[in-house]
Amino acid sequence: MSAVSSSKYQPLTQHLRTQRANSVTMSFSEIERVLGAKLPPSASSHRAWWSNNPTNNVMTKAWLEAGFHSGQVDLAGRKLVFKRVKAAQQPPSFAENPQSDFVTLRKLGLFGWLRGTVISAGDLTEPADPDWAKRAADE
Repeated sequence: MSAVSSSKYQPLTQHLRTQRANSVTMSFSEIERVLGAKLPPSASSHRAWWSNNPTNNVMTKAWLEAGFHSGQVDLAGRKLVFKRVKAAQQPPSFAENPQSDFVTLRKLGLFGWLRGTVISAGDLTEPADPDWAKRAADE
């Protein structure tokens, strides 16, 4: 059972999962109707409240779990757009099963994708201080 499925924001997850469109525009009032509860005051005054960072707040996890990202947040107009995210674009979560996530990253081609991009200038096994070996021998 996921963290969202037991939260007060679970109705939003369910609502978004039933949507067929790749883009769902919702007013804050519509979201409140779906939830059966008022949004916190910060939802109307802070754009960051609608960020897609999974550690942002519990409601963020609700739309992420449904496979959507928030966007086009209009605080003055009290509305936003939820856009469907392809599975490969969803950020990996290493909390539940790190081994499975490693395999997923490999399948997506994300494991080792920086290989060959770092070039060193010289032998990295040499001491940074050339006199280090002399001082170590003297001790």
